[in-house]
Amino acid sequence: MEKEPTWEVEEITIENNEPYLRQRSKEVDFNDTSYLDDIKKLEYYCTHNRVFAMASVQIGIPKRIIYLKVTTLDESKYDDMNYNERRVFINPVILNRRGCTRYLESCASCLDYAGVVERPYEVEVEYYKEDGTKVKEVLEGFISTVFSHEYDHLNGVLHMDIAKELKWMDVEERKKYREEHPYEILNKDENFDS
Repeated sequence: MEKEPTWEVEEITIENNEPYLRQRSKEVDFNDTSYLDDIKKLEYYCTHNRVFAMASVQIGIPKRIIYLKVTTLDESKYDDMNYNERRVFINPVILNRRGCTRYLESCASCLDYAGVVERPYEVEVEYYKEDGTKVKEVLEGFISTVFSHEYDHLNGVLHMDIAKELKWMDVEERKKYREEHPYEILNKDENFDS
């Protein structure tokens, strides 16, 4: 049986290097295939930690790569380390944003700061797959929220910066809050104003 590779992954947080998180990530150059290892590192981190998703800058790779692990509101999927949707977005660009949602967000890079954030209900995105294929896609609902959170990381923006309310909450407190204040769709059709 082949041994699972381990990757050295440095978790960047506001406590150990906030300025690093505030940088604008650089576009992936497909001629430099190191981005494939970067994706493996992202996958390794996501499958060994309780996260919805991760932007590569959060683990010390300032490239425009997003890895989505969980895009469902089902808390059991979030708690299940084996659940992995494995959606990779390279050099993503948001073309259009519509609607508005509200959700209590947290972030592996922001310690126990949780914030009530409004995000677009729908985002039209253009991005590249791992093989360099260009894709245009519309993400709607909770996947739009998760993607938008990670997209902000590529531009040095943290959920704390745009939160309507900011709270210090551990995992159990966040779960309880989300049960009492579930993901809310405010509208689906209006243009999203950030």
